[in-house]
Amino acid sequence: MKLMPNFDWFASLNKPKFSPPDWLFAPVWSVLYVMIFLSLVFFVRTGNLAHKILPIAFFVAQLVLNLCWSPVFFGMKNIQLAFVIIVLMWICILGTIVTFYPHSKVAALLLVPYFIWVSFAVYLNFSYLLLN
Repeated sequence: MKLMPNFDWFASLNKPKFSPPDWLFAPVWSVLYVMIFLSLVFFVRTGNLAHKILPIAFFVAQLVLNLCWSPVFFGMKNIQLAFVIIVLMWICILGTIVTFYPHSKVAALLLVPYFIWVSFAVYLNFSYLLLN
């Protein structure tokens, strides 16, 4: 009996040339999640949240989309829907950075590595879509 058939499915996919090794994803995402959390902490500490509905909406949206991507890609094995999700997530991360910046430059800048990594992930997801 195979314990991780969805990861076996992933291993069987044609990979793009610039696909990083599988072991790299866990440490990168661990660091990024810490930075995302710290960004939120810095943002929340800047004052009254009632006047910050748009930045909060972008933050929540990107986080929800982030949490949806893996089950769609690995669980449902739906590369196309996962691509739509990651593009929307990329837009929401950019929206979060732009709307956090006037309130806390540190909060916005903490999200830049996340934005860069997800930009690369958009490329990877699109490549998986084309190659498979």
